[in-house]
Amino acid sequence: MRKILALIFFASVATATFAQSDSKLEDKKRERISFVVKGGLNLSNLLVKDNETTYSKDFKSKPGFHVGLTAEIPISGKVAFESGILLSTNGFKNSVTETIGDQTYKHNDSENLLYLDIPLTGKAYFNVGQTKIFGALGPYIGLGLSGKVKSELITNGQTETHNQTIKWGTNSGDTFKRPDFGVTASVGTEISSIQFGLYYNLGLANISATPDNGYKIKNRVFGLTVGYKFGKN
Repeated sequence: MRKILALIFFASVATATFAQSDSKLEDKKRERISFVVKGGLNLSNLLVKDNETTYSKDFKSKPGFHVGLTAEIPISGKVAFESGILLSTNGFKNSVTETIGDQTYKHNDSENLLYLDIPLTGKAYFNVGQTKIFGALGPYIGLGLSGKVKSELITNGQTETHNQTIKWGTNSGDTFKRPDFGVTASVGTEISSIQFGLYYNLGLANISATPDNGYKIKNRVFGLTVGYKFGKN
């Protein structure tokens, strides 16, 4: 009986010790996760083409913004996995002037799209003196939330404006599919808790709701971002 009680006692002590050690290890892992609140400028554009023509050759980048929160989960050494949620504007703008007879017509068109993006990137840090340089690469997935098309026709100083709300879906009459995905790459520097970076999103999904004759629409976004990092790393 004493042997059984002693065995139970030592087993209980060993279990408690292991549980405490495992708990400390999990706490340590949690302490190492860091978060970055970020936001900045977007310069977005669209690739629009079909089997014969590229329609977006003269499109101009449209200024916008991104804002959100990401988490960095260390993998080993100075390598981490980064993911989070970002609200990001996409779209384009274009301006065409033509003269017919004595009349000059100027067409200004723009598309304003709002996306929810989730990056899934590997991120590596390198020390340069007291400054950290980082680079990140990986896929992203996106979801179209809202959008508007604005068209202006200017003739003899008179402006006629039309606004249209984007219809998301895959049915006849819809404009864009909601799902998006692609590759995102970024580089930047971290000074103390502040991050400065540049990134580029290359959309790979065809978001056109009507892909007839090879018709394709894909997102392109270049961004400048500033972030504040908190939590231990």
